[in-house]
Amino acid sequence: MKTVSLGPGGQQAPNVIAGLMRISDKTDAQIRELVDTAREAGIDFFDHADIYGTELHQCERRFAEAMRLTPSERAELTIQTKCGIVREGPYFDFSYEHIVTSVEESLRALDTDYIDVLLLHRPDALVEPDEVARAFDELEAAGKVRAFGVSNHTPRQIDLLKTAVRQPIVANQVQLSITHAPIITQGIAANMLGVEQSQVLDGGGLVEYSRINGITLQAWSPFQAGFFTGVFLGSEAHSELNAVIDRLAAQYGVEPIAIATAWITRHPAGIQVVLGTTTPARVAAAAQGSDIPLTRAEWYELTRAAGHIVP
Repeated sequence: MKTVSLGPGGQQAPNVIAGLMRISDKTDAQIRELVDTAREAGIDFFDHADIYGTELHQCERRFAEAMRLTPSERAELTIQTKCGIVREGPYFDFSYEHIVTSVEESLRALDTDYIDVLLLHRPDALVEPDEVARAFDELEAAGKVRAFGVSNHTPRQIDLLKTAVRQPIVANQVQLSITHAPIITQGIAANMLGVEQSQVLDGGGLVEYSRINGITLQAWSPFQAGFFTGVFLGSEAHSELNAVIDRLAAQYGVEPIAIATAWITRHPAGIQVVLGTTTPARVAAAAQGSDIPLTRAEWYELTRAAGHIVP
């Protein structure tokens, strides 16, 4: 398992991490098998959010109930969670009160004294950076959160937070897959008149901004064709892409899902792939993509086959 630098501080983390948003209906044994399989593959980084589950903090709670970690076992893991989405609205809330309350509830649900990484979930248009800074300072000083980041944020939204927040933003979790890749492909076709792919999205230059500022991108839905439109692997709608994936999978001696992982991990930005599957075999297969050294030619062939313009 290859590692990447998590944020500007240089802390190393695996470039494939396990997302646990779908474990609410799993048994303790199934959760332990999933976590154990991830650990065996080199994944010691687990991603949560307060809204994951059919009720608030449910997946965090199920993880803690199933794992029953000792202090030494807890220290071996990196646990990340998120806050800011109010599901009952739905709306978004980055107020001091909401952030602190959510973290306190996450700590209880996870049965831990600290969260390794806290991400602000989808952007709050009514955000007051001073309130975020106050919450971050208090949580850090109390030892309850060790690092901070965001999710689905644009460069300008991050810059706005940084007008008040003094802690480094270590991560930004965004949607990214071979077929859903505007943050990467818009740069390939930049300034090509009339080409939809060339349109500036997400604030423009998100990947480059992250590299310049030492922010680690985390790719959620790495196998989704679009915004929750189904997976592209094995889909007839993406037959050309799957033909290339299957050929490369045979060439490297791995499952196709590993090639889909490798397309993301090959990028020099050091992107982490967030796996959402709860099938242990798929976790193990996807994790193999961490170490596949796709050539430039292979990476661009996959990019073209996905329908992106490579002039």
